[in-house]
Amino acid sequence: MAGEPILIVDDNPVNLKLVRVLLATEGYDVRTAADAEEALTVLQTFRPRLILMDIQLPGMDGLELTRRLKADPATRDAVVVALTAYAMKGDEERALGAGCDGYIPKPINTNLLPEIVAEYLTRVGAR
Repeated sequence: MAGEPILIVDDNPVNLKLVRVLLATEGYDVRTAADAEEALTVLQTFRPRLILMDIQLPGMDGLELTRRLKADPATRDAVVVALTAYAMKGDEERALGAGCDGYIPKPINTNLLPEIVAEYLTRVGAR
């Protein structure tokens, strides 16, 4: 899946860098955004097949951003996988209800993340 475009949206600079480096090392075309507004700006010129979306973002949260992306014909086909450090009962259901295609709790398992991303991208190809 080398070269596949991926957008990471996370307001934590350490998480953002960790995930970017992990996926870039695997050959993915990775862009990042620290909040929903920056993500919307990136999406004006970049069409990711997969978006790793932090749920807890300043301003517009990741669930609202996901709802907007899934309502927009230009971005609705991107697979959105929710990420959250504050996993609470019901978070996965809320993420899926907002249009997320999957859910990954933090802390991120650095050994498994590339494999998980590849699985989601394989599902996209099967659509």
